[in-house]
Amino acid sequence: MTLKPWAWAGLGIAGAGVVTLAGFAFVDLGSADQIASVAGGSAGVVGLVLAAIAQFGGSSAPPPAPPTPAPPPRKVEASGTGAIAAGGGIGSASTGGTAPQQPSPAPAPPSSGTPGPGADVTASGRGSIAAGGDIGSASTGT
Repeated sequence: MTLKPWAWAGLGIAGAGVVTLAGFAFVDLGSADQIASVAGGSAGVVGLVLAAIAQFGGSSAPPPAPPTPAPPPRKVEASGTGAIAAGGGIGSASTGGTAPQQPSPAPAPPSSGTPGPGADVTASGRGSIAAGGDIGSASTGT
């Protein structure tokens, strides 16, 4: 764990205070007592002020992140008789003129629905189906 510069400064001042008080204790015990009382009261007031600053102010929220750029537009194109193309998911699609038969259990709903950025979706040719996401059920006819 690394300490911040203010923590090192506090440790240095506290160490210097201990050394000073120990020196005065050997020379004049009465003076050491008076100095310790004044130093203790001063340290208490400074601690109270620093605690109030830490609790009620002195910090700000980090700046907001820059907005992310919009992904480039993707190309969605269907060409050919009965072709189907969708940029997202398709629940059910039929190109043969009849609705696709649903299996006995209901199909799971599309999960993502959108392709990755820049992914083009193209369906070309007779009865082709393309989707940028999931396809629940599809029928191209006979």
